[in-house]
Amino acid sequence: MDQSSSVPGPAVHGRLSVAPMMEWTTPPARYFLRLLAPRVRLYTEMIPSIALWYGASERFLAFDSAEHPVAVQFGGSDPEELAFAARLAREWGYDEINLNVGCPSDRVQAGRFGACLMREPQRVAECVQTMADAADLPVTVKTRIGVDDADSEPFFWTFIEQVAASGCSTFIVHARKAWLSGLSPKENREIPPLDYPRVFRLKADHPDLEVVLNGGLQNLEGVQAALEHVDGVMVGRAAFSEPYSLACWSHAVQGGEEPDRWAAVAGYLPYVEAQRRTGVPMSQLVKVLMGLFNGLPGARAWRRELTEGAQRPGAGPELIEHALSKVRPPVAQAG
Repeated sequence: MDQSSSVPGPAVHGRLSVAPMMEWTTPPARYFLRLLAPRVRLYTEMIPSIALWYGASERFLAFDSAEHPVAVQFGGSDPEELAFAARLAREWGYDEINLNVGCPSDRVQAGRFGACLMREPQRVAECVQTMADAADLPVTVKTRIGVDDADSEPFFWTFIEQVAASGCSTFIVHARKAWLSGLSPKENREIPPLDYPRVFRLKADHPDLEVVLNGGLQNLEGVQAALEHVDGVMVGRAAFSEPYSLACWSHAVQGGEEPDRWAAVAGYLPYVEAQRRTGVPMSQLVKVLMGLFNGLPGARAWRRELTEGAQRPGAGPELIEHALSKVRPPVAQAG
């Protein structure tokens, strides 16, 4: 359990955050991204509240205190289960609880949570209120702009307003609707068209709410343009395909020191060694590093060394150090 004395963060998001993504926003990935981009807000993978109800808190909730500020995302629709999960989140030291009301996969639909909950705003409101009462932590909601044929602007506004009445003041909005049948989760991230203007209007019409835009953001220009209309932005796969770009975007919009890829790797090595001793696979530890040097000479060799070396028995941090020798820094960072 996280025993740090860190005080939970403020009830608002940083202006840049990394989306919760299954098999991507793992503890090692979050640890490294914190080294690379100290001011971004990080999220766990989605954790089913029922898994915690049956006693899997150590497996799902353990994290390193260096990850702060870090939010936990829950998937569920049972207020009692979610209240129990919220109490655990507070005990483990998370800074925020987020409820998933956006995932369209068959698995979450079978459990009656995710995007299908957009049709039940009063249940979502009850879940939010129950978690806030149980944990005394900020409770936020990540949602879509609609679901199936329930995708009108009045439908979306009604959903937001009913949930906001429960005390939720922060909404992370993936600016696409979700199709609960006919599209895979991957297709649901790509095929329904983005509608940024609807999210911008949500903020304009509800200035008391904190609105964070998610979906399709790929470059600094897009991030900066969105921040002219909303309170924050959340990036997803771009954070892993180009982690250095994420750090540069954070520096541009949040300030702080300029990101240093080499320093971040150096800081990650002791963590890798400690995690290997606990049995964490090397393949999981290097996953977040793959795109770190994209665009630099040796980037392909870096990826190859990590991919192949992670499969060798006994591989450890020395693998990363060896792969690092394949990369050449730009002139501005040499020396």
